[in-house]
Parts: sequence; C-alpha cells; structure tokens
Amino acid sequence: MTAKIISGSQIREDILEDISQKVQEIQKAYGEIPGLVTILVGENPASQSYVSLKIKTANRLGFHEIQENQPDGIQEDELLALIEKYNNDEKIHGILVQLPLPKQINEANIINAIHPDKDVDGFHPVNAGRLLIGGTAVKFPPCTPAAIQEIIIRAGVEIEGAEVVVVGRSNIVGKPIANMLLQKGNGANATVTVIHTRTKNMERHCKRADILIVAAGVPNLVKPAWIKPGACVIDVGVNRVGEKISEKTGNKIAILKGDVDFEKAKEVAGAITPVPGGVGPMTIAMLMRNTLRSLQYKLGLME
Repeated sequence: MTAKIISGSQIREDILEDISQKVQEIQKAYGEIPGLVTILVGENPASQSYVSLKIKTANRLGFHEIQENQPDGIQEDELLALIEKYNNDEKIHGILVQLPLPKQINEANIINAIHPDKDVDGFHPVNAGRLLIGGTAVKFPPCTPAAIQEIIIRAGVEIEGAEVVVVGRSNIVGKPIANMLLQKGNGANATVTVIHTRTKNMERHCKRADILIVAAGVPNLVKPAWIKPGACVIDVGVNRVGEKISEKTGNKIAILKGDVDFEKAKEVAGAITPVPGGVGPMTIAMLMRNTLRSLQYKLGLME
C-alpha cells in the first residue's frame, strides 16, 4: 500500500482563492482591506525567506502590507515603540514579529506587547487562553496548528473519536494542536496523547495512532515501524540537512527533511504530508486567514 500524498500546496491555493474573494467583497461593501505589518529584525536568511513569502502572498491577496526591516542591533524599547505604533494604526489589523529575535530582546515581552486583537500569529497569552477555552472564544488559532487541522479535514480523514498522537510539546505546535483536536466541535473530538523527549517507549505510543502528528525537529525521528498501517501522518518537521544547486536558478538551496522517514513511511501510512510541500505552505495561508478574520471582527462580521 502506498499512502495518499497530501499536498499542502494545493490546499493552500484553494484557501487563498477563498480569502481573495472575501477581500474583494469586503472592499466593495465597506471600503476596507486587511492590513498586515511584518517586522523583521536582522538578516537571518531563513527569516528573510519566510518573510518574503508572507509579503508576496499578502500583496497577491490585495492586502495593505507594510514591511518593517530593523537592524540586528535594535533595542527592546525601540521595538516595543514600533509595535505600539501599529497597535494604534487603524489600517493595520495584523502585527507579526518574525522570530527568533536577537539576544538583547526578550521575545516574551515582544509577543505580549502586540494587541491580542492584532496578534494574527496567535501567540499572545490572551489568545492562548482563548484557544484553551475553545469554541467561539477562539479568535486567532496559531498558524501551524491551524494548518495541520485544515489539512487533516480537507484530506477527508475522520478526526472524531480518532486516536491522535502528537510528538512534541512546543508552545507553537505541539500544545496548541493537541488542544484544538480534543475540543468539542467540527474537526475535533479526538482522543489526544502528547509525547516528548522524556516519554518512555515513544514507538509504542506512535503505533496506536490513527493520526500521527510529528513536530519534534529531529530528522527522520519516526521510523516506518512506528506507524500504524493506514494511519494519517502529518510531518511538521523542517530540518535543513545540507545544500544543493537549484536546476532552475543555479543558486544554492537548502535540502530539507521532515521528522518522518518519508520514503519508507509512505509505504505504511494511509495518508502523509511531504516535506517540503506539506504543512509549510499552509502556515502562511493561515496567517492570511487570521489577518482577514481580524478585519472581519472589527467590522462586526464575526462574533
């Protein structure tokens, strides 16, 4: 049996088309468009690449997009002042500060400074609390967990009553996706187990999963023997393991591997996401959806 390969890239296109249509409708009816500011500190190549994709996508959708590039030596009070400026800007509905930040800046202070109703990354403690409560309390689900849930739903995988095992307990992926899938409601109602580096016999837990979500940051951590035949496997890992020359551009590009041994795992799983082309492309789509949602909340189109 060869698994169904779930294309996050294709799902992303469907979602972006829907967002684009809604943006046009809102602009026609209310004269407003979603506003997103992305703040990049320093010149980290991975961060630059990721931010450029966000900018490109926002512009494609017709957003009001502002890019704030700041030097690596910016001080925390200066960055806080910049965030406050956009907290008070009526044309900006989403504020995103690209992580990681330089060592002189406390990331928690920066995340907490973003107004919760403009926190389209979903990292602010208020939005983390809303997520824990669930239901209509949730405004901005974190982008990568939201991408995971959307992928599973659109792949036609039954979540209700499923045994879900999440490998990894980060605040960005592991904890929020576990909470989202155990909530009452559509695309949820699962029984969820979270395992991590201190878990005894990780293989035993993985093998009973109907849905296995791997976000550990360890290349090829999950072996085919760990996978229940026919399970849905969502690989969140993006691990740079080397470089190669692009056949199209002649430039050096990163060689990426997931946390799952994809080539062997696809012979056991029922459905699986590739790396790249799985969860990654969907994360930016969820960021755009959250930014649109922020404007919709402001206009009273969502409660």
